[in-house]
Amino acid sequence: MKMTADLYDEHGEALTVLAPIFGDFGGRTNFSGAVATLKVYEDNSLVRDMLEMPGLGRILVIDGGGSLRCALVGDNLALLGQKNGWAGIIVFGCIRDSEQISSIDIGVKALTTNPRKSVKKGEGASGVVLRFADAVIKPGCWMWADSDGIVLSETEL
Repeated sequence: MKMTADLYDEHGEALTVLAPIFGDFGGRTNFSGAVATLKVYEDNSLVRDMLEMPGLGRILVIDGGGSLRCALVGDNLALLGQKNGWAGIIVFGCIRDSEQISSIDIGVKALTTNPRKSVKKGEGASGVVLRFADAVIKPGCWMWADSDGIVLSETEL
């Protein structure tokens, strides 16, 4: 996988660089793939539904509204994603079980951690355009993430 800094050097402003607000929590810090999107708020029911599907090397990008009040991903969901072939999970919100997640071979980036579970009402939307971290994230675009940050492209590079 090409590193984000190298990709930026090659492609410059053709890439979108997400604001550097995410911490690394997964066992894999370098990951890339096509994007699948999910918009939820303090409810991780649809997160489980998505991670139960074959990941096919994709990255699940979750817009949790930036809420710091509860976690949207824990170790069980990270392990489910890893087992089903997801390359990574980006959470505009919180995760929990960070120590366990650090040993699972999947990329996980989030704002921070919170031990509180989310509610489970089945609310949210998948396959939608997301807007956070100074970026517009469309389903099917391509994402690269590493310890330097996250970059997006409309197409695979």
